[in-house]
Amino acid sequence: MINRRTLLKNTAATGALAGLSGLAMPALAQGSAVKIGYVSPQTGPLAAFAEADNFIIEGFKAAAKAAGMNVEVIVKDSQSNPNRAAEVANELIVQDEISLMLVASTPETTNPVTTTCEGEEIPCISTVAPWQPWFIGQQANPGDPSTWKPFNSSFHFFWGLEDVIAVFTNMWAQVETNKQVGGLFPNDGDGNAWGDPNVGFPPVLAQQGYTLTDPGRYQNLTDDFSAQINAFKQANAEIITGVMIPPDFTTFWNQAKQQGFAPKVASIGKAILFPQAVEALGNAGHNLSSEVWWTPSHPFKSSLTGQSAADLARGFTQATGRPWTQPIGFVHALFEVAADAIKRASDPTDSAAMVEAVAATKLDTIVGPLSWGDGPLPPFAQKNVAKTPLVGGQWRLKDGGGYDLVITDNKTAPMIPVGGKMEPIA
Repeated sequence: MINRRTLLKNTAATGALAGLSGLAMPALAQGSAVKIGYVSPQTGPLAAFAEADNFIIEGFKAAAKAAGMNVEVIVKDSQSNPNRAAEVANELIVQDEISLMLVASTPETTNPVTTTCEGEEIPCISTVAPWQPWFIGQQANPGDPSTWKPFNSSFHFFWGLEDVIAVFTNMWAQVETNKQVGGLFPNDGDGNAWGDPNVGFPPVLAQQGYTLTDPGRYQNLTDDFSAQINAFKQANAEIITGVMIPPDFTTFWNQAKQQGFAPKVASIGKAILFPQAVEALGNAGHNLSSEVWWTPSHPFKSSLTGQSAADLARGFTQATGRPWTQPIGFVHALFEVAADAIKRASDPTDSAAMVEAVAATKLDTIVGPLSWGDGPLPPFAQKNVAKTPLVGGQWRLKDGGGYDLVITDNKTAPMIPVGGKMEPIA
């Protein structure tokens, strides 16, 4: 199959040759820049995921220049819209003629970009989406595992649903509850995966003696969660979980308080990863819990700059005046992997060479060691997915204002230090 990028190149080459009257085509100029495309949600409801993008990219450019690498980074905003993500990915491939695609932050961004890259045979590295909604969500028949196939040019690193379920239930076990759980799962890539009766939360919770009340999928940017709150009150749910975009959890939590619903534990994916999202709740954010992918206390260093996790987080705060956020480490790691693959590729401007280099990655990054093909994964995902460690934590009000994120469970990643024990919300 000849993709559009190859077709356009061949057409342009044919026209150029016709005007050269038999002269040989020049080889690629020595030192030509390797073009890297990068897509993330810089605006819209997912914009918090991209808060550190400019800081990371400028740092990457400086490190690449110091290392003698000639690279160009072309950044596109998905606007938190899957259709827009696919559109800008196509622009990067066909118009900008990138050699490597990087993409971050939720299946609504990673999946359409990856799918576009697969169709155009462009190497793609993605992160900040659990591997199941990324891998399974792009299969032709997500409901039939026998039909699932590996990708040819796309590679992903992050944790999986099995990890976040283990982290959440480990945290819940530290608080005495009735094991009644309310689930908040939107109608999007994350929500459908987390609430899936086969690979999501329901079967594992049932095995561990929890009863899940799932009122069904809701649409993102919902302004009324009364139906969900009433269902949870009727079930006497003392635990709330789910995977929500930040504005939706703010709406839900404020309405829950107004309607007298006060669970002992609220472990929410995605929505409360960021300090500003918790700060928006005022004092009502105290002891909310979430998955923790990366912190300044993670014991890893950058292969690109030699910085520790603490160094990178401190640098972000010094440059921006903002507190560190979890995506900082993973976006930095994306560019670590890109730099490593470019250095090892026989020709970093050739798609096949770059795919081969990325597939052979074995790299210690600021989010931990990364390699494809040898992780604790099902055989169908081994080629394309690399796992990273995950722990759990709670947001605690500080005496002087603001919040600290305290790691409260590390059973799934003992190398990451714990800072406290789980406490009930009330």
